Amino acid sequence: MPEANQQIPVTVLTGYLGSGKTTLLNRILSENHGRKYAVIVNEFGEIGIDNDLIVESDEEIYEMNNGCVCCTVRGDLIRTVEGLMRRPGRFDAILVETTGLADPAPVAQTFFMDDDVRAKTKLDAVVALVDAKHLPLRLKDSKEAEDQIAFADVIVLNKTDLVTPDELAKVETLVRAINPTARIHRTSRSAVDLKEVLDRGAFDLSRALETDPHFLDADGHTHDHDHGDVHHHHDHAASDIHDISVKSVSLRAGDMDPKKFFPWIEKITQTEGPNILRLKGIIALKGDPDRYVVQGVHMIIEGDHQRPWKDGEPRESRLVFIGRDLDQERLKRTFEACQAA
Repeated sequence: MPEANQQIPVTVLTGYLGSGKTTLLNRILSENHGRKYAVIVNEFGEIGIDNDLIVESDEEIYEMNNGCVCCTVRGDLIRTVEGLMRRPGRFDAILVETTGLADPAPVAQTFFMDDDVRAKTKLDAVVALVDAKHLPLRLKDSKEAEDQIAFADVIVLNKTDLVTPDELAKVETLVRAINPTARIHRTSRSAVDLKEVLDRGAFDLSRALETDPHFLDADGHTHDHDHGDVHHHHDHAASDIHDISVKSVSLRAGDMDPKKFFPWIEKITQTEGPNILRLKGIIALKGDPDRYVVQGVHMIIEGDHQRPWKDGEPRESRLVFIGRDLDQERLKRTFEACQAA
């Protein structure tokens, strides 16, 4: 059995048809980046692998001349991953591509839940590719496009060369309205630096939030430093925002009474689970010197002590829910009722 630190990070790659996933996957399989990635796709045909790049193929797995391999999901994702893990020559990371229409939740839950898989792999992040030009239309006709954004830890806003700066600001406002916590990278032709997509540690509770201190800012305007500030134009995106059914609810409070907080979050995730796409938070538990980090996918939730609260760091409990039909007032009221006396 590999040690815990030998777990291979798994990135779930999602995004609508035409958003640029294939371009990104082809880059991973062909560029000279010096890492060994395994890419799991639904169909080889969709990627159209360049035969000149294939070193050997055994029908199941294609090995590329840059050291990466590509295989299709044969039936069960868990079996496919286990098959990859038995191959000689360990991988730096595994990428799982979900089909354009698929909800990424079940794929993420597989790595969140299955003990055998968790022994060897760890869910690293959900990455969504978004087509900047067509997103407003997609959101009007597709719940899946919303779910993919809501679910993501990293959003690659692609095809930015096809829109005006004004249209881009509008699209970004829409993305933020659905998911205030994800990191956004603007690209054209999927030319994102692979290290922004892989090994993000978004599901690693000990690392969560370290990479992004603004992760839970209530207004959700996380600025990517390499692009300078984004000026949000809320007015002209307002009409499209009405079409969005996913909302985020940000809660803040003081020290929590663990005897109240844990039963509360257990109950909320059981009763509201289908409506909760993601939840993330840092909780200050009374009498506990450590930050307690929680995150969840639908009804599955996990939490762990992360690190001590630093001097001068405000001890506060913050929780963000992203989902549909969430009763904001009730969540706020019952969350605040969990505070220590």
